[in-house]
Amino acid sequence: MRYRTLGGTGIEVSTHCLGTMMFQAGFNPDHDDCARIVHAALDHGINFVDTADMYGQGESEEIVGKALRGRRDDVVLATKVHFAMGEGPNRGGNSRRWILKAVEDSLRRLDTEWIDLYQVHFPDHTTDIEETLSVLG
Repeated sequence: MRYRTLGGTGIEVSTHCLGTMMFQAGFNPDHDDCARIVHAALDHGINFVDTADMYGQGESEEIVGKALRGRRDDVVLATKVHFAMGEGPNRGGNSRRWILKAVEDSLRRLDTEWIDLYQVHFPDHTTDIEETLSVLG
C-alpha cells in the first residue's frame, strides 16, 4: 500500500480510502459483514476510513465505531457534518451550535475520543463561513 501526507498535517494516509456510505439499512444493514469489510481493508494496508453522520442517520458511524474496536490507533478516521439529523430547526447546517452538537454525537457513535479529519459535507449559505471555520478551528 502506498501512503501520502494528508495536506500539511504530517499524518500519513493510504492512497485508498474505505468509504462507508453503504454501511446502513437499505444498502448493507449486516453489521458483522460491514465489520469484515473494514477488517479486510485494514489487513490490506488501508488506514483511511471515511463516514458521515448522515449515512443512515448515524448507523454508518455506529458500525464503523464497533468495527474499529481494538484497532482505532491504526486508523485515520474521517467523518462529516451538515445534513439534517432529525426533525425541526437547528438539527443540521454549518452553524457553531450545530457543529458542536454534531461532533459530540459523532464521537459517541464512533466510540472514540477523537476524529482525525472532520469535514463540512456541504456548503451552508445561511451561515457565515467565518462562523463555520471558527468552530472547526
